[in-house]
Amino acid sequence: MRRTTITLLAGLTVTTALSATPALSATPALSATPALSDTPAQASGRAPGIENCTSTACHFDLAPGTYDVRVRLGGDTAASTGISGETRRSLLPETPTEAGEPVARSFTVNVRTPEGEPTGAEGTPGLDLVIGGSAPALADIRVTPARPHHSRQIFLVGDSTVCDQPGDPYSGWGQQLPQYLRKGLSVANYADSGESTVSYLANPQLFPTVQPLIRKGDLVLIQLAHNDKQTDEPTYRANLEALVAGVRDKGGRPVLVTPIVRRWFNTDGTLNNGTALLVNGLGVDHPAVTRSVAAARNVPLIDLTAKTKAMVESLGVEGSKTLYLYNEKRDNTHTSARGATAYAELVRDELLAQHLVPERLVR
Repeated sequence: MRRTTITLLAGLTVTTALSATPALSATPALSATPALSDTPAQASGRAPGIENCTSTACHFDLAPGTYDVRVRLGGDTAASTGISGETRRSLLPETPTEAGEPVARSFTVNVRTPEGEPTGAEGTPGLDLVIGGSAPALADIRVTPARPHHSRQIFLVGDSTVCDQPGDPYSGWGQQLPQYLRKGLSVANYADSGESTVSYLANPQLFPTVQPLIRKGDLVLIQLAHNDKQTDEPTYRANLEALVAGVRDKGGRPVLVTPIVRRWFNTDGTLNNGTALLVNGLGVDHPAVTRSVAAARNVPLIDLTAKTKAMVESLGVEGSKTLYLYNEKRDNTHTSARGATAYAELVRDELLAQHLVPERLVR
């Protein structure tokens, strides 16, 4: 399911959602010291802040690494502000504020190159944030290196339904997940369009790059199936097991995620068919194999197939169109921002329900 990528940050429109892209450099210790531009704040030793921003965007000349961002939102009038960054990643949900009553919010973000899909364009060096919302008001911002022993990452291994999509109207659920996390927990989205379990293990830009970055205690969510169209069952099973073993070798915690459904209805309004439920041309039932590997290897499982199936069926043939790109592209596989956000919420809920992340680190 690889498609032609569109423009990156330079082509983004400043609207309700912010497009800041958390670049992901998940090193065992934060080896990158932020190389800030020569500003009065730098000269005084103060953390870089509002002097790096316009009314709609901020740019920080930072080296790859993981950073804590603290913002103060609001002003003299009522406002509603959200923040996104790098390759259109949602970092902070739209937050309303009353006149004269600013609020503080914090999140942790990774900066890396490439800043979006691992096999995609490099993007813009440093950290770029977009200030959006229906009535945006950024009163202050501070960016500081995250302390290695006080922050953890959620790595994402996946395909185009998960990745940081570079252009509208596409959005992966991994692109929307960061907005539900607080300071101390960040998303390192290494999902890449068009990848199967076979290619993800083989491409040096993918798992061979991700694996050395995993620190003890980091979660690694693995959702690969959509492009395993010609992968037989023994190979698919072995590849999932190899990914699990590779994560554990680094002290990480693998989590297997069954694939999101395709929006492919039967005449009775159900999705009970091979196309919707990711059964490939060789008869391999990807969700079933994933469940089996999770049980056999004692790996936590997020059954996103079951959960997205229930959501799509509950909305029906017409209502579910807005979750995917049916109206825009006649696409029943890739999600819209609305669909990706809804599916990211399902992942967030499962991370909490299974006690995979502390409640205090989740919005």
